[in-house]
Order: sequence, then C-alpha cells, then structure tokens
Amino acid sequence: MQDTLEVWFRREILPHEAALVRFLRRKWVNASEVEDIRHDIYVRILEAAERERPTTPKAFLFTIAKNLLIDRARHNRIVAIDLLEDFDELGVLIDEVSPERKASGHEQLRRLAGLFDRLSKRQRQVVWMRRIEGLPQKEIARRLEIAEGTVEKHLVLGIKALADAFYGRWVQKDEGAARQESQLDASHVE
Repeated sequence: MQDTLEVWFRREILPHEAALVRFLRRKWVNASEVEDIRHDIYVRILEAAERERPTTPKAFLFTIAKNLLIDRARHNRIVAIDLLEDFDELGVLIDEVSPERKASGHEQLRRLAGLFDRLSKRQRQVVWMRRIEGLPQKEIARRLEIAEGTVEKHLVLGIKALADAFYGRWVQKDEGAARQESQLDASHVE
C-alpha cells in the first residue's frame, strides 16, 4: 500500500529539516528570509511528489533548495558563489552531478577567482561589496568615500571585465586606463 503524500513527507523530508535550515542560513544572505525559503522548498517538493515520488528524497530536497536559492539569487542579482559549492558535507548523493561536471564547476570557480584578482583594487572592492555582501550602492559609496555614480561605474566596469575575461575577451589595462581610473576616484570623492 502506497503512503499518502502527507505520510511520505513526514517520513522522508521532515527529518532533514534541521540540516535544511542550517544549509539555508549558511548559504543565504538574509537570515530573515530563511523560513519563507524553507516553505517555498516544501511547496515545490509536495507539488513534484504529487506527480511522482523521488527515489532519493534527501538529495531531491537539497537539489530543490539549491535551485531555489539560485533562482532567488538571480532574481535579486546576487552573485551566489557559495551556492555552487559541492554538497559532500551534507552526505547527499546527487545523481545528476557527474565527477566531470563537478570538476568543471570547480575549475570555473578557480578561474573566476583568478580573474577577480586581476581587476583594479577599486573594482574588486565595489564588485565584492555589491555582489557578494549585497550592500546597496549608497552604503558602498559611504564606506569607500566616493560618489554613488562612481560606485556604479566601477561595478559596471568590473562586471564587464569579469564577463569579458571569463569568455575570452580580456583586454590588458594600460597605464593610461589606470591613471584615468585614479582620476575618476579623485574627482568623485564626497
């Protein structure tokens, strides 16, 4: 006799709730949203399990969680590097992630980190504060003592340089561009 959806959910999904909440708190920037995210994950699981019960419920739970966080990060325009880390620490087996794909992801992350180091100091600061820490431009401008418009320019230039470099279009910055960047900072100090 097949379990009801509610019985299946209580038996297969709810025992992992503490691990799920720890995972969400570690990976999501805004801790006040964790409970809403957990709820959305459960809704997605129940909707999918109505059609077909997953064969590996724990892996399914954390795959849904990771995908939902990535969707929210995209929507909020957050660079979610932590979301790309592997799930070994959770003891979750995810069949869809082959060793090759995992290695490729780690290599891309290493490459992006190297490219990030090639940005100017100011671009690194601005990109990090905006995309990783999630700070608003106004706060970044205050902390770095530069105008908001300058923050925006560094952010655009930094993201463009990363994208260009990542996809093979890196242009080595010449001394004139570096000088111009210094003048940009000096002319926009508040």
